[in-house]
Amino acid sequence: MITPRPLRLPALLLTALLALGLAPALSAQPSGGPYGPLPQTYEVPATAAHVYYVAPDGAADAPGTLEKPTTLAAAVTRVVTGDAIILRGGTYRTGGLFLNQGITLQPYRDEKPVLKGTLVADQWEALRDGIWRTKWTTLFPQKPADWWRRNREGMRTPLHKFNNDMVFVDGKPLASTFWEGELTENTYAIDYEAGYVFIKVDPAGKQIEITAFDGALTRTTRDVHGKKSDRKGYQMRGLTLTQYAYRALEVEGTEPEKLADPSTFGQEVVGTLLEDVTITHCSRVAGYFRGDRTTFRRCLISDTSTEGIYIIDSADCLLEKNIFTRNNIEQITGYYPSAVKIFNQSYRVVCRDNLIIDNPHSNGLWYDVGNVDGVFINNWVENCLDGFFWEISKGVTVAGNVFINCDNGVRILNSSGAKIYHNTFLNAPAAFQRDTRSAQGDHFGWHPSTGPDVHERHGHVFSGNLVLADARFTKPLLRADQHPALKDRLKDPAFDTVDHNVYARPAAPAAARAVAGAEDTNTALVQNVGPALIAWSPAAGDTNQFMLQSPAELTAKFPQFDAHSVLLPLAPTAVLQSPELRRYAPARPLSVQAPLPAAVAQLLGWPVQKTYVPGAYQTE
Repeated sequence: MITPRPLRLPALLLTALLALGLAPALSAQPSGGPYGPLPQTYEVPATAAHVYYVAPDGAADAPGTLEKPTTLAAAVTRVVTGDAIILRGGTYRTGGLFLNQGITLQPYRDEKPVLKGTLVADQWEALRDGIWRTKWTTLFPQKPADWWRRNREGMRTPLHKFNNDMVFVDGKPLASTFWEGELTENTYAIDYEAGYVFIKVDPAGKQIEITAFDGALTRTTRDVHGKKSDRKGYQMRGLTLTQYAYRALEVEGTEPEKLADPSTFGQEVVGTLLEDVTITHCSRVAGYFRGDRTTFRRCLISDTSTEGIYIIDSADCLLEKNIFTRNNIEQITGYYPSAVKIFNQSYRVVCRDNLIIDNPHSNGLWYDVGNVDGVFINNWVENCLDGFFWEISKGVTVAGNVFINCDNGVRILNSSGAKIYHNTFLNAPAAFQRDTRSAQGDHFGWHPSTGPDVHERHGHVFSGNLVLADARFTKPLLRADQHPALKDRLKDPAFDTVDHNVYARPAAPAAARAVAGAEDTNTALVQNVGPALIAWSPAAGDTNQFMLQSPAELTAKFPQFDAHSVLLPLAPTAVLQSPELRRYAPARPLSVQAPLPAAVAQLLGWPVQKTYVPGAYQTE
């Protein structure tokens, strides 16, 4: 395997190393890459009905030939279904483009076209105290969404962070601040009434870029350029889009705000493809995508704010071998950020063999409300809040993944039928939660009505997993949480199966293991002494929760669970080949062998057999 590198390695360098194969090999899952865009030479699509060549210095009235290229803005008005736009290398400072035809957009040969949503600011006025200002007409003030709770988050997130403007000095993004008196060389401020941008950097000899477009390209469902929509998505390959206020790309479509028949949405634009595309530094999201059969392959999505990409009301989509990193770089609170969000009644969305890393202020990948039959396999997820989050949805398979250093590696909330097989967790718990949230009186209105109701949140499986923690990690490694208000309403566990798991954490000191009553209270967790291995609800006592030290204790209370699981009193370094070198295959034979449904084995690319080694890695 080509192992993912430590988080401190920049994502672009990581991509280059993986593409060159400069890492040790091991037959295992996740694949190890290469992830993200691959350098390649593009041929003109042989099936293109008509080809338009564009260049940064093209002329709008030019025919769009190789010898006389036109502009990108002019080309998108001319193309029809099956045409291709070939972009020469260089920087295109453009945006606000609309398209409603299924076409191809790609580079010329191995050239590097970059679409930017900024313009260069070169007229600066020096003020006192080292402050400089420029007049700017394209500003993007914005307020938080109406569901954002200022009474809870206003003391943590200043309102200026919700504005969509960005400023870059020699490519380095500056952070926003409220007024000129707070400026440093790393920040900017804006007077929206007078239309001035302020910095504390001498602009002489520097390239200062300020946002001028709030999007690059919108694939609209409306009539545009004298044409009706052909209902086909575009194919975009090899492009870089960066520095857009709000988002770089958007594909329009219907968004039902209630539980709806899936045949009534997702079909206005079908088959959008992004391959080897880079989208970075968008002040909100890289893009909103609606429509069935949307595919992201080998893309890099980084340095975004509330979300990296947003897939909405779409079926049969695929995300594979992408890098999703550094979301919520502004550290906005109360906005529920996620590097990938799959939202509202999206069916059969497959996320396979992606690298989701370095999102310490953001969730990794979140299926949010009403989703059905998701598949999340063979992914590497590291340093996120919730690495994988499945909320108010039905039926998901999570298998063959590695979760490292997350608040929760897997979080299942108010959902049914989550099947969690053969994952490796290191300092990243698995959490299954039920609360009182329902379709009546919810803060987000219709959201809970799209998934299972309170009494339907069950049917989970947690089997064949390798779950480890080091001595510093004191949280329970498996959580089955239920709101105390549901104690008399939901008396059965949320699981069909919990078994054939291997847990490993260093043994606690004898004094810590002897805390009186720790098995039935949160005392051990709160005081960080004798950390519980499993937190389990429903249970006895006012807390409606057992705090258990081993799978044997769970089996003693519930004989149907964890009877074939074991706890190893060992540090991860004694169980895994080399966590320091990112080698997470078992270093020793494990005493547990776990069954696996044949359909899941086939999803993972494993041979069908009776049993398998717990965790994501199968020894040869």
